Amino acid sequence: MKTEGLRERKKRAMRRQLSDTATRLFLERGFDSVRVADVAEACGVSEKTVFNYFPTKEALVLDRLEATADALRTHLADPALPPVEAMLRVLAEELRELTTSLAADERALAGYRRFGDLLRETPSLRAYQNDAADRFADVAAEVLAARAGLRAEDPEPQVAAAALLGLWRVQFRALRTHVRPGRAVEDAVAEVAGEVRRAAALLEGGLAGFPAVS
Repeated sequence: MKTEGLRERKKRAMRRQLSDTATRLFLERGFDSVRVADVAEACGVSEKTVFNYFPTKEALVLDRLEATADALRTHLADPALPPVEAMLRVLAEELRELTTSLAADERALAGYRRFGDLLRETPSLRAYQNDAADRFADVAAEVLAARAGLRAEDPEPQVAAAALLGLWRVQFRALRTHVRPGRAVEDAVAEVAGEVRRAAALLEGGLAGFPAVS
């Protein structure tokens, strides 16, 4: 296993600082009222530095979506895992990380709800999130096609990827419904996981034969 060097640690720390600072400013002032230059000034760096890490303003606040793409590549590529089980592992990892972050600070839950409001109320962020979901579907189709010896454009990996990404959308919406102030985070997350499993049960029969092609 390769050890992360000092340069990589500094880059990761800067990326996290930029994203966290941007999110705080967006929550305080509103997404449209904050410029990338404002984020740069708050972090003591140049605007060019911000764009070296994040290609768009929207990417600053939705930086963690990239981890989902990486997880899809890792788990869906495992030939020992049926596609639905692989996707459930991706989603379970996201839930574990969220549970840890919300349990670490009693103010985190209120911030999470405000973050959800920011996403819903900002058209450009909703569009970026939808674009990310489309990219995830493309990633899933490519990985599933590779393990099946098919082309990513073939119907089997395309429909499988779309169905699997439907579970990601179910989890995202269930989180918005169940994770709220006044309710234990563990109970809310358990309910979210239950809804995702119910949705997954609908897919398991249809995808059980993947990648068989007649």
